[in-house]
Amino acid sequence: MNLIYGIKDRPSFDKIVLFAIQQLLAIMAATIAVPAIVGNGLSASAALFGAGVGTIIYLLFTKSSSPVFLGSSFAFIGSMFSAFGGAASISIGYWGLIIGALMAGIVYIIIAAIVKAFGVEWINKLMPPVIIGPTVAIIGLSLSGNAIGDLMKSSVEGGSTYVALICGLITLGVTMLCSTYGKKIGRLIPFIIGILAGYLAASIFAAIGKATGNSSLIVINYDALTSLDFHTAAAYVSLPKFAFFLGGLEGFKGITGTYLLTIFAAYVPVAFVVFAEHLADHKNLSAIVGTDLLKEPGLTRTLLGDGVGTFVSTLFGGCPNTTYGESIGCVAITRNASTVSIWGCAILCIIFSLLTPLVAFLTTIPNCVMGGVCVALYGFIAVSGLKMFQTVDLNKNKNLFVASVILITGVGGMVIKFGAVEIRTVACALILGILTNVMLSKEEDEKSE
Repeated sequence: MNLIYGIKDRPSFDKIVLFAIQQLLAIMAATIAVPAIVGNGLSASAALFGAGVGTIIYLLFTKSSSPVFLGSSFAFIGSMFSAFGGAASISIGYWGLIIGALMAGIVYIIIAAIVKAFGVEWINKLMPPVIIGPTVAIIGLSLSGNAIGDLMKSSVEGGSTYVALICGLITLGVTMLCSTYGKKIGRLIPFIIGILAGYLAASIFAAIGKATGNSSLIVINYDALTSLDFHTAAAYVSLPKFAFFLGGLEGFKGITGTYLLTIFAAYVPVAFVVFAEHLADHKNLSAIVGTDLLKEPGLTRTLLGDGVGTFVSTLFGGCPNTTYGESIGCVAITRNASTVSIWGCAILCIIFSLLTPLVAFLTTIPNCVMGGVCVALYGFIAVSGLKMFQTVDLNKNKNLFVASVILITGVGGMVIKFGAVEIRTVACALILGILTNVMLSKEEDEKSE
């Protein structure tokens, strides 16, 4: 890809701020969605703070050579429920989140040590382009349902699906037009412009709806802003509720051996699954930036950054992190791979998490507006994966079956559960793809003979 800004390029300060805000808007919805789904006192502001700190740690480990943001991982949602479900009290559950993230981080460190000792060639043989390409495509395709669901979803009960769809499509249309025909800065920040256009459209519909008494026109919820009491300091600046504060010393004392085994079973298998997503994301990002990130800065560094970043992020926000496809999609569409932008986004996450009005404003962005953005983001991830295996010879039965198995199981949404452990769609598709590739490898051996 012909990048406008390379990994080590440093745009001007004003552009860095805009690029950072754009990355923040791209990753925000998913990052704050995880604590909202899990509940039990986890907050959006703490998740943003933890994601910012985790990303900074990742950038330090990778020597600022990998332009991707780390945000709350959906893969660990089942694990997080297990931490609270198996706890005698909510306080113990918070410590379960932290201990589980530590166990997952150790898995990453062990894999990183193996890569350091034996290199990455064995990974390339285990997962060639015919496997990685469709798997990357599935990362985008498996999220398509979320994008369309949000695109047609009102943030207010009773809001019209059609009004939400119009606002979402305005967001998508403006984003595409800016990215394709925009000049200078407009082409570099299409998401910011698109989100602002969608937000404005939703606000206009809301104003008309209130004026006419037609509640179906209201698809944007301003409660997060209107509920702020600006007579108090907390309405301006507040410290997020960090996980280690919520746990308390008494909660730590209540941990039992049985509970630790429950946490181990819930987190460790998922860590291996997320490793597969980590690998696919970095393969995809490598194709976008034109540098093999598995070699420079190296898979060892990216794994260590992801693993340690996940633990520290959980310590603050309670949510384990993972590399974000939304962030990679943002790099692909804007052609801006400068890691300075990622640094800026991480710092903004920390600052925004402390500023109550900003967190409240971000919370008011309608689902349909974010859905419009995600249609473009997830679509770019899917197309990037398809491009990765366009040189693969699909006339060979082996390659045809491998790609078919991955695409169908991925699009079909295969999920396998073993008690509290859940193997999600991308991991299922990847595992079956690897097994198919190994099972049919005799075909190439016979032809080579």
